Amino acid sequence: MMSKKNKEQDSSDLTYSISKKDYKDSLRKLQVELVKLQRHFIHCNDKILIILEGRDAAGKDGTIKRIVEHLSPRETRIVALGKPSDQDRTSWYFQRYVPHLPAAQELVLFNRSWYNRAGVERVMGFCTNAEYQEFMGSVSDFEHMLVRSGIKFLKYYLDISKPEQRRRLNERKSDPLTQWKVSTLDKHALKKWDQYSLARDEMLTHTHNPIAPWNIVRADDKYLARINIMKDILSHLHYADKDERLILPDPKVVFAYDISSLENGQLAR
Repeated sequence: MMSKKNKEQDSSDLTYSISKKDYKDSLRKLQVELVKLQRHFIHCNDKILIILEGRDAAGKDGTIKRIVEHLSPRETRIVALGKPSDQDRTSWYFQRYVPHLPAAQELVLFNRSWYNRAGVERVMGFCTNAEYQEFMGSVSDFEHMLVRSGIKFLKYYLDISKPEQRRRLNERKSDPLTQWKVSTLDKHALKKWDQYSLARDEMLTHTHNPIAPWNIVRADDKYLARINIMKDILSHLHYADKDERLILPDPKVVFAYDISSLENGQLAR
């Protein structure tokens, strides 16, 4: 049986790296492709929704920042909702998310989403078991309805190893430019690592389906994760003048979730 120490090492040993120069070169080329994509979906009145989930410090903020950096702010929105209000708690769970869904010609990125209920709310006891079970039973129907309405929908889960999460959370505390990221929940991220792993596994297993599949991102190398998320987004969406050679993601970094991912070392333990 693998020791706890070896479990931690196993995930990080399987990461890949990219040089700063290659990262910057690839980033610029991919951002040009994203501008092409935006020009296309504005012309075609498309509605695009992308949600990014993952453990604390997995790199969601930095990834979204690079995706939208050169896009038109009029047709691009980032949604990062705070704690639900008392009114939110007595409303239909999905109700507070619906007003933020994309209209025609819009790209909307959710930095965390309704999957809070399957993650932090589940682990921290912020919802009842009945509320959790209701969410797990209805979320796929909700997402299928979005897809049937014409929304192009992509889901990403950014996964990092425990040592990398520890390093990033410690760095966050000491860097004056990232103080805004520090939250009262940070101290529970490592203490409740196993509970978050179980919640992640249940969420992915029960909410992955052909209509709204999960894409897993191995994000210990944040540069490589950003580049490959961009490539994967571009590979899934149609737009004119696509550079097919540029947008092929590395399947060792971004890949479609499969039940085998829980046992073959692709997800951090």
